[in-house]
Amino acid sequence: MKNEAPMTLLASFLEQKPLYYKEIDHERVHRAYAMLKPHINHPQTVHIVGTNGKGSTGRMMAYLAWRQGMEDGRWKMEDEKCPFSVGHYSSPHILKFNERIWLDGEDVSDAVLEAAHRKLFPLLGKAMSDALSYFEYTTLLALVVFEKCDLMVLEAGLGGEFDATNVCDKALSVITPIGIDHQAFLGESIEEIAATKIRSIQKRALLAPQPYSEVVEVAKRIADEKKAELFRGQGSGFSVQEMIQLDEIAKAKGWPGYLMENAKVALRALDILDIKYSIDDLKTLELFGRFYPLNENIRIDVGHNPLAAKAIVTSMEPETVLIYNSLDDKDYEAVLRILKPKIKRVEIIPIASQRATTIEAIEAALEKVGLVYGMFDGHIDPREHYLVFGSFYTVEAFLKRIQ
Repeated sequence: MKNEAPMTLLASFLEQKPLYYKEIDHERVHRAYAMLKPHINHPQTVHIVGTNGKGSTGRMMAYLAWRQGMEDGRWKMEDEKCPFSVGHYSSPHILKFNERIWLDGEDVSDAVLEAAHRKLFPLLGKAMSDALSYFEYTTLLALVVFEKCDLMVLEAGLGGEFDATNVCDKALSVITPIGIDHQAFLGESIEEIAATKIRSIQKRALLAPQPYSEVVEVAKRIADEKKAELFRGQGSGFSVQEMIQLDEIAKAKGWPGYLMENAKVALRALDILDIKYSIDDLKTLELFGRFYPLNENIRIDVGHNPLAAKAIVTSMEPETVLIYNSLDDKDYEAVLRILKPKIKRVEIIPIASQRATTIEAIEAALEKVGLVYGMFDGHIDPREHYLVFGSFYTVEAFLKRIQ
């Protein structure tokens, strides 16, 4: 055992790690993975990069793949064992860390997390475990949790090429819509941002429909350089009946257009991997935080940038009350302008993040855009429609407030 030292419980260990760093040693997680790799199994892996839609696309893939062999909520097999085990790693979480690591239909348990920590920490040693960032360590933790799976879906946290999730070999990379975001880390232009994300691909990549044509050109160039097979579009191989079926499910669940598009991408990815699925299983999928109906008059969405705002504005009810806040590096003025045609008023909710912008900055943007606003006081009028939007932190703050 390297650098033997008493282990702390996972929750306490992670609390000691800062969530954000000005600079990160991008080679460090690769060195750590090299230490871990000989000691775990490695399932077939899908890597998802992009700006928007990573979480929902990944969950749709994971859920449909896991549900194969299930009928009326029960496994067809007599021993009731899961015939196809699937893990999905995403970030950030809304209320509890366990949300980041989904295993065979549910968020991973504290006991499984603790067992994985007790395997990972000694393999890496105290020095390396302490040096890894919060996201780096938890990514490797997920690999330990998923080692007995048949498939794991890994969502990149930031970027792609230098992301901690880019340490292992991929059967397929899925590139969701890419927009302008995280410029301080990824580059100022859409071409730079796309290149940073897409350089993570290996042998096969699926490119979702993109809002910027420049992204398509970057993807073609990088695929050529890497001699990778680049798949385009969503569901070109689906029958008319399958598309009608998907459309009916989307309407029944009240999905905005972007979730319908993400579903097509997820189905296409499973087809490329030759993984069986039933479209009907989407009926029982809950995408918490993705234009999710908390009740009849409240929807919550963790979107936080102009691309996300454009994706949901057409599905919003007229005269919606927007409960809002934003992180400082987001173009919140552009978000508010996009949503304005559907907004009756804005209620600002404080959020607990060192990256949050100030209330004064949000108020200045609201005045510039010309929207009526006030502070959220916890009151919900059952006669009005509400949308909680702005980030995972905004949704978290709202859920804690109303609870």
